[in-house]
Amino acid sequence: MLGKHKDLLGIRELTADEILYILKNAQTMKYILEQNNKRTPHLQGKSIVTLFYENSTRTRLSFELASKYMGASSANVSAGSSSVSKGENLIDTAKTIDAMGADVIIIRHAMSGAPHFVAKNVKATVINAGDGMNEHPTQALLDAFTIQQYKGGFEGLKVAIVGDILHSRVVRSNIYLLTKLGAKVAVGGPATLLPKGMDKLGADVFDNVQEALIDADVVMGLRMQRERQKSGLVPSEREYARFFGIDERRLGFAKPDALIMHPGPVNRGFELTSGVVDSDRSVINEQVTNGVAVRMAILYIFARRGGAGENTN
Repeated sequence: MLGKHKDLLGIRELTADEILYILKNAQTMKYILEQNNKRTPHLQGKSIVTLFYENSTRTRLSFELASKYMGASSANVSAGSSSVSKGENLIDTAKTIDAMGADVIIIRHAMSGAPHFVAKNVKATVINAGDGMNEHPTQALLDAFTIQQYKGGFEGLKVAIVGDILHSRVVRSNIYLLTKLGAKVAVGGPATLLPKGMDKLGADVFDNVQEALIDADVVMGLRMQRERQKSGLVPSEREYARFFGIDERRLGFAKPDALIMHPGPVNRGFELTSGVVDSDRSVINEQVTNGVAVRMAILYIFARRGGAGENTN
């Protein structure tokens, strides 16, 4: 069950029981996805708007499909083709969407804390689809759902997350979530891409990828955030792949049945080799499917709660 959350702004605000409640609902939605007829009336009469200030394919499309599969009316607002490009600020845009009767606003923004700011100024439910270098809660939830499907639970698991730790909002949400559910998290990458304080979040930190991978039950690669990089943080792509990329040899440090995950899109031969991406232990495509199921569950739970924070437990 969930408490009186009007919005889904981050994993940090959720309890372990609330996370498990979302995952339980995701299992029901996954069953619906596996049927020939994916249309359900769960959110009939609800209006859902995606407001994206950053480019996205997987996240935006999965939210839009999740909305349509459950019968909601959905619309997409992108910064480049809206009043935002004419100088309208974030809050004015959000208030305009709110005034049009939107029940849910799904926002992705380059500024950390933007969804929190919007949530304080609108009646609609706000769902964080990624804010700056802060959090990406729905990605962490779909990752957890995937792990749960294959490993049965989280207690005692070791999850190794490697790559561009510095710029990743995915890693922060995953650390919050996995440690709450009893897993151990190790992060690894170049020293220049390891921010201070990751250990205080509950992760073991390594500047040697091989050490991070030792006895891991789950190996999660991260996308190199080229758009957020500053020159000099990493060597050439060839050097990065040589010393920090996940290949078959490095994967040998993890357990033989370790899952291979990645939030996508994967830069093959750079973050992961093609052999790793396409191996029988890879669940990267399953993560995409599970992303729709998890977002269906989130919309179902939060859209029914109402803008005033109605408790539907």
